[in-house]
Amino acid sequence: MSVPLDSRQLRAFSILAANGSFTQTAHELHLSQSAISHSMKALEDDIGCRLFDRMGKTVVLTQAGEQLLVHVERILEEMSVARAELGHLGKWGRSRLRIGASTTACQYVLPAVLREFKESFPQCEISITPGDTPNNIEILRAHKIDLAVNLEPRREESLEFRPLFTDELQFVVSALHPWAKLGKVKRDEIARQHYILYGKASYTFQMIESYFRQDKIVLHSLLDLGNMEAIKELVKLGHGISILAPWTLRKELKEKSLVALPLGKRKLRRRWGVLHWKGRRLSLAEETFIGLCESVAEKLG
Repeated sequence: MSVPLDSRQLRAFSILAANGSFTQTAHELHLSQSAISHSMKALEDDIGCRLFDRMGKTVVLTQAGEQLLVHVERILEEMSVARAELGHLGKWGRSRLRIGASTTACQYVLPAVLREFKESFPQCEISITPGDTPNNIEILRAHKIDLAVNLEPRREESLEFRPLFTDELQFVVSALHPWAKLGKVKRDEIARQHYILYGKASYTFQMIESYFRQDKIVLHSLLDLGNMEAIKELVKLGHGISILAPWTLRKELKEKSLVALPLGKRKLRRRWGVLHWKGRRLSLAEETFIGLCESVAEKLG
């Protein structure tokens, strides 16, 4: 494997190629003429060919020097662009923010948060990666995202969870369902219902199964979907019932196309929050994002 060329030598080579004078090159770089001469000799030795021909007091590029100059100009341009882009990161509002979020958070939490965030950081580059809590933890550990908005994980000692709000899962039925007309759930009918639930790989699904397992109830006839709007539409049409948090169907509850009913005497609650690496100092953009999430959460909670 060849050793990379010295960037200082390349810069001196580029300037010397442009003006043809060791004296002027030394002046521009605030070095001695001898230093420039030695630097070019070292570059020629490193490459293994002559780069300049002397013509009186000036120098001109050899064929090898002309070929090298094409690459050097490209390299120096890339270095200049990299320096400029990195410099922007230190300026107000110029940064990036990579967010992982559950589909529920993407749909009901992030729109309001991002609308406010972009007013404070209009030039911040934001990327959103949808995914449930287990997936968010995985990509957060791989440093592919900076923050994750999702449910509280069970045990993640290396990650810090900043709570936002707590919700409660309830049965959701169409307005024409017998339970809706009765105004309550018949316990002996729970196991006989056709359920349309959110993602089997999700924490929510696991929490629901665990909740009913304690009452020795097994939910049968399950349809597993990853889209909240599709679940609500199927329930409206009477194709089954679901178990959701009322804050995700406020519109439907208000227009009375769906009805929410408690699961039972025991409540099934979830905690939502923001995950990040424990002990990592958050940027101003990250702290602002979390603060806006907390403001939106006050209305949802």
